[in-house]
Parts: sequence; structure tokens; C-alpha cells
Amino acid sequence: MISDNQKKPIACWRGKERYNGRTVECLTIIFESGGCSWARCRMCSYRFEKYTARSCEELLEHLHAQLCWVSSQFSLDEFPMIKIFTSGSFFDPEEVPPAFLTLVAQVFRGKIVIAESRPEYITRETIEPFVAELDDGTHPTPLYCAIGLETTNDSIREKCINKGFSYADFTTAAANAHAAGAGVKAYLLFKPLFLTEAEAMADMRSSLAGLAGQVEMVSMNPCTVQKRTELEMYWKQGAYRPPYLWSILSLLKGSPVEVTCDPLGGGQKRGPHNCGTCDYEIVRGIRDYSLTGDRDLIGALLETECACKGEWEYVLSREQPYCMPLTR
Repeated sequence: MISDNQKKPIACWRGKERYNGRTVECLTIIFESGGCSWARCRMCSYRFEKYTARSCEELLEHLHAQLCWVSSQFSLDEFPMIKIFTSGSFFDPEEVPPAFLTLVAQVFRGKIVIAESRPEYITRETIEPFVAELDDGTHPTPLYCAIGLETTNDSIREKCINKGFSYADFTTAAANAHAAGAGVKAYLLFKPLFLTEAEAMADMRSSLAGLAGQVEMVSMNPCTVQKRTELEMYWKQGAYRPPYLWSILSLLKGSPVEVTCDPLGGGQKRGPHNCGTCDYEIVRGIRDYSLTGDRDLIGALLETECACKGEWEYVLSREQPYCMPLTR
């Protein structure tokens, strides 16, 4: 697999994930691909991360070089789980040539692979051969198709996120994945543009309840302000505030399903934050919870005394829809 033609992916790092009640070593890879076919989501800057190839063969060579770099830099035997991202959809044949899927399945055979894709590319014709190549009998479910559903509410997904697909499209993709022998992971976006803190919390509670029994994994992603996005434009005008960490704690404590959460940019002005005084301990606790599933930890964090908790409660009760946020 290792070749002289190597190129570092956009990012690649080792970490830990909770899987079936235990913590496992995980390697996360973000491949530089042909680019997202949709590229219109209001909060996403990943669409700018793409490789412009003159041919499918050139794109395949570019991706292959990144896979060779990963194989040369990491001892893959150390990782039972691999998470794969691109700037769009791993299973989009225009973004990732099908021949590369075969290479990936061969290199990571026998591992648990979580690969992100829009729902329209999750078909039995695509998923079944990938699962067959990946599966060596080690794991009951070798592949999980990760979908950025964001919310179960079609109106919010269309107006606040501009995702370009419906909840019905998601359920069809989930059925296709399950029929092909794969599991499903749903990503939910907490507090997209145009929602108050209270509206965002109500939407997340509804979405978590709606996914119960339909998917194997759920990840709640608190919104961060990425550069060169429509969301950033509103944020710079003072018309958007990332979610409070208090809200995240409240949602995790009351979730009807097991959910993980990694508050990227937590405690920073562009990411989910409180006042700056209590942020560090809460962000660390949320990340610890995602590995342990210990809801007592979340409950204890919610009891933390800080003056900004009163501010959060005031915002929940007084912030009005479709107007300027009360705090920054």
C-alpha cells in the first residue's frame, strides 16, 4: 500500500470514541476530495476544501496518495475504528471515484468504518460491495453511514440550514444502509441560524426523540461560526450567538437516546460558550461524558455555580424569535 507518491490529507489524527459501551482507539481522516456537490449550507466552510482535478484518474491518484500517507504515518493495527470525512460525501462517485472506495475497504478491512455522506448517495448498489470488501467477520456491523441530518424538522433544515434534502430522504437512505448491512449515524446541529436559544433547544429535543430506534449512533454538534460562511456574516453583525454550554448540558442530561457531543471551539467566541469563567471545566466534562456516557457527570456540571447561569435562564425566557440575540 505504501507508495513514494504520498500526500497528507486535509487532517488526520488519533483519538478515542465510545462504541457499544466501551472506549476504543479511533483514527479520523479528512480526505481532500473533488468537493461537495451541494456546497450551499449556511454554516459550512468545508466546501472550500476541494481538489480540482482534470480527470477522474487524476482525482483517484490524488486520493490514493493521501491513503498511502495515512498508511505510512500510522500503525493501523492500533485502531479498531476509522472515521472518514471529505468536504462533502464519501459515497458521491463524482467527488470520490468508486475505485477509491475499493482501496479504502481493502486497507481498512476488519475495522469499524464510519463514513459521512449525503443521503442521495447511500444506495444499496454503492454500500453493499463496500461492506462486502470491508467485512472480515470481526464486527457485526463493519460500516456506519454517517448523515448530517441536522434536524428532523424539514422547515428548519430548509430555512435555517439550506441542506437540500428532506427527512424522507434521510429515512430512505437509512433503510438502504440497513438493507446493505450497514448501520447509520445521524449528526444533529444544535442552534442553526435564525433560531433563539429556546427554539433551538426545543428542536434538538424533538429531533433526539424522533431518532430513537431509527439509528445506531447520534452525535449532537453545537454550531460553531466558520469563516467565509453566511452564518459568519450574521454573527459579525451581532445577529447570531453560538449556543450556551448550559443548553448543551441540559440536552445531554434529558436525551432519550445515547448521544455523543464534541463542542468544537468550546469556550471560544466563535464556538459554544458561556461567560469564559466556567467554560473550560464544562467543555472538558462534556468531552469526558462522550467517552463514558456518565449522566451523573452531566448532572453535576449542571449544578455548577456561576453568575452566567442566570443570564442563560433569562435568555431562554425572554429572547424573541427572529430578532437580535440578547447576548454575544
